[in-house]
Amino acid sequence: MTTDTILRNAQIVLADEVVHGSVRMIDGVIVDVVPSDSALDGVLTGPGGLDGPGEDMCGDYLMPGLVELHTDQVEGHFQPRPKRFWDPIPAVIAHDAQMTASGMTTVLDALRIGGSPDEAGLAAQADILVAAIVHAADAGLLRADHLVHLRCEVSTYDVVDVFERIGGHERVRLVSLMDHTPGQRQYADVEAFRTYMVGKHSFSDAQFEAHVVDLHERSALYADAHRGEMARRASARGITMAAHDDATLAHVTESSELGVRISEFPTTVKAARAARAAGQLVVMGAPNIVRGGSHSGNVAAAELLRHGLLDILSSDYVPASPLQAVFALVANGDVTLSQGAALVSANPARAIGLHDRGTIAVGLRADLVRVHVHELAASAHHPSGAPVPIVRGVWREGVRVA
Repeated sequence: MTTDTILRNAQIVLADEVVHGSVRMIDGVIVDVVPSDSALDGVLTGPGGLDGPGEDMCGDYLMPGLVELHTDQVEGHFQPRPKRFWDPIPAVIAHDAQMTASGMTTVLDALRIGGSPDEAGLAAQADILVAAIVHAADAGLLRADHLVHLRCEVSTYDVVDVFERIGGHERVRLVSLMDHTPGQRQYADVEAFRTYMVGKHSFSDAQFEAHVVDLHERSALYADAHRGEMARRASARGITMAAHDDATLAHVTESSELGVRISEFPTTVKAARAARAAGQLVVMGAPNIVRGGSHSGNVAAAELLRHGLLDILSSDYVPASPLQAVFALVANGDVTLSQGAALVSANPARAIGLHDRGTIAVGLRADLVRVHVHELAASAHHPSGAPVPIVRGVWREGVRVA
């Protein structure tokens, strides 16, 4: 059965401008984008023009559906308390609802692989989560289009073996090469790592010191060999690769030689500039924009934007943050709305080869999000004073899913 839907009276966020008008979708594809001052407007929506048949957007923004490359949220739904796991398929469904309500129509679920022999945490459950994501997606239970991002901790003994079990699935579209050993990359400041571990795991000072020694021993044993092996295996399967937390020119040189296309969360301007020169797209966390800086004390995303070194924003640990960051940047005059939308839609889609989405244009997938902007003055309960984007509707391939 053919589906034919018109969304009218919208502020349509195109690749290079925002226009008032209507969008028509047939069988999941955008077939018309018509500004309200076009002579074709009446043809598109019927005798009443913008007042004719169709769904009225009431002047809200119509943006391309967000493409999310790095969200850790599915793991939180699966393990809501330490060592306490939820039924994986309902966990995936709940995660999907949260992401869709934040405007995402394509989501790469980031799953950590690689652990210690005695670890029974999330890293040991990646097989279960991949199977749950695949089942829920194939059964039509999910609103967004879900793919998989494997976050590969190279300084662990089993990361290559786990990748061999699950890395060949067609939904695995991104592999990031990570090394969270303190004293380098994200945790160059060991005290920042101490704050994180004490806050998350309630480590005593003695436990923390022993943990750091253990991590350094593992890194010496595995990191270099596994980084190269993971890169070879991902490349052989045609999976896009990302470097994680590159901090130095040597880090970027190494990642470039391994065939890395994306630089996730570079920690310095120097590393981001080198990544761009190497042809890598630079990803930063949207919470970094919203909070005004890195929680680990590394370079601020806004600083990279000022240097022209920011390509993509991801939600990381706050699902609503990409839209919030975009409208905060627009309010500050840092980007136009079209440029902001590219950071969360067109650019991430391009980074992993999804050329059928990410922009509102004829012939592309009808993945759209309706956004109302709520203006709220700065106060104790809203200290930033930034506009608050409200998702009022989401369409995936022309079908309303939220």
